[in-house]
Amino acid sequence: MSDKTLVCRECGSEFLFTEGEQEFYQKRGLLNEPGRCSECRAARRKSRNDGGVRTMHPITCASCGQESEVPFEPRLGRPVYCNDCFAAERATR
Repeated sequence: MSDKTLVCRECGSEFLFTEGEQEFYQKRGLLNEPGRCSECRAARRKSRNDGGVRTMHPITCASCGQESEVPFEPRLGRPVYCNDCFAAERATR
């Protein structure tokens, strides 16, 4: 193996996929080469988890009627449960 120069799909800049990184990917069974440079990967990771802060949305549990919060925006027409009712609902499936 030798170092490879790849092009980032986000910013279009060239980056080096080193021999050590290739060995790491191979040991982990990863088949695809990275598509983004390290800066774009870090920015994507940060934007996905918003710096560790999750936005919580208030709900009324469809089962017990208790007020609660969930880390996603509920959709109309879909039941949303508090943690306890969700666990009980999941156990019955």
